[in-house]
Amino acid sequence: MTPPISPEPAEQAVPARQRGFRLSRLSLKALRYHIGGLRSAGVRFALGYAVLFWVSAGLFLSVIWWGTASLLQRQVEASVAADARALSERWSDGGLSALALTIEDRLEDNVDDDALYLLVGPHGERIAGNLPSWPEPVAMSNVWYQLTIKRAGIRGVAEVQSFDLPKNYRLLVGRDVRGRSTLRHLLTDTLFWAWGIITVLTFIGAFFVRSMFRRMISSIARTTSAIAHGDMDRRVPLSGRGDEIDEVAEAINEMLDRIKRLMDGVKQVSNAIAHDLRTPITRARAQLEYAALHARDENSLRSAIEEGVSDLDNITAVFEALLRIAQIEAGSRRSAFASFDLMPVLSDIVELYEPLADDQGSRIMLRAPEHLQFYGDRSMIQQAVSNLIDNAIKFSPHNGTITVAVATGFNPVPADRAGGRIVTLEVSDQGPGMTAADMERASERFFRADAARNTPGSGLGLSLVQAIVHLHGGILQFQSRSPGLCVRMYLPLPEDDGKKQGTDMTEDSHTYHPQDRPDLLVSQS
Repeated sequence: MTPPISPEPAEQAVPARQRGFRLSRLSLKALRYHIGGLRSAGVRFALGYAVLFWVSAGLFLSVIWWGTASLLQRQVEASVAADARALSERWSDGGLSALALTIEDRLEDNVDDDALYLLVGPHGERIAGNLPSWPEPVAMSNVWYQLTIKRAGIRGVAEVQSFDLPKNYRLLVGRDVRGRSTLRHLLTDTLFWAWGIITVLTFIGAFFVRSMFRRMISSIARTTSAIAHGDMDRRVPLSGRGDEIDEVAEAINEMLDRIKRLMDGVKQVSNAIAHDLRTPITRARAQLEYAALHARDENSLRSAIEEGVSDLDNITAVFEALLRIAQIEAGSRRSAFASFDLMPVLSDIVELYEPLADDQGSRIMLRAPEHLQFYGDRSMIQQAVSNLIDNAIKFSPHNGTITVAVATGFNPVPADRAGGRIVTLEVSDQGPGMTAADMERASERFFRADAARNTPGSGLGLSLVQAIVHLHGGILQFQSRSPGLCVRMYLPLPEDDGKKQGTDMTEDSHTYHPQDRPDLLVSQS
């Protein structure tokens, strides 16, 4: 006796309910996978492209089908209408016998064997034509009818129209459209096959679009991930084709370069603050500590406190300058932009610094037009020009001349801004000047050249000027002279006003290096 077949051990170990739970969990996992795929921007973009292309192709093929079918229908109607007119004229010219003879002649000459004619008398008797009897469905004249006919043992479809003749005679004219139906079916099959091929090509194209989209996004994702893990030199690679993907990559790389520069600036500022502020803070502490331990009377103690307060005031001034630079670089001062005449502002600044220049044995010369309309922050421009004149006075020799000159002309910067009008503010002195290496770092915060180590200051003046110039969309340049230093601010002018003021400047080179740039300033008195 054959023993009963027992279930496998694995099936005995897993209850049916637990197996069902595992299957449902696998199904949910597969569903999450598919849903997750649809969450992908590349998949959605590719599916959108595929659906759009597929629907467009369907509409295009539908238009072709309907256009072809309508053309065939119009050809049949035009042919029947022409036959009816010709036969009516033949009736008018020759009567019944002539019409019957014409019908027989036309049937003999009908090579396509698709013409249908039937002429019946007042009592419905057949006189001429290739139809055995009058079709029962045809009851009204000048109305199209579609009939099923049988000719030579083959069923077909005909479209006919009846016409009333004098003396109760009736004429039926039509066409056997079996060939047209065959052609329509052939066209339908062809278009369906074409639509199927287009569908396949659509999904292939969608796959390539998704792959391209995914490569672009993956490249950006890899770059940002590397930067997030500390690789600040990583950039999005360019394909070199110059297309929209390269434009996005260039914009991202430019943003990353800007972020890296800002982070390097923050590090440099932090190091500079720690280094440059340690000395005055230590000096103030030492003075106060010495006064606390060794002051003999109130006057010496008060003097030490005042010196310490002065050092702390200098530290506060440094932090205020840093805060001011940060506010300017953030663009928060753009709300104060307004149109004003630049010349009175410069005249007031020169007049303010003339006594200080006289005390140093120098003189200030202003060469500028009488009026020049400018759009910007008046107080910021005053601050920038004041810083430049103050630096020039500090480093000018005895009997030296400080020149403040203004000119207008075309923008000498690269082509992304070329063609606009600018004003050039130049402050030059006859002091020791700066080396090329120092000019490269002159606008860095807390940077001080060797010649400026023994002069008062914090190294933030030119940084503030740089921030103000950038706020106004301009460029700050340094150029060494023999002797002295020339500092230029190129600032854009309003479109309407810039065309009416000053003289023109020309520029052959578009580089930023001061040593390669010719003297662009055309002074005006």
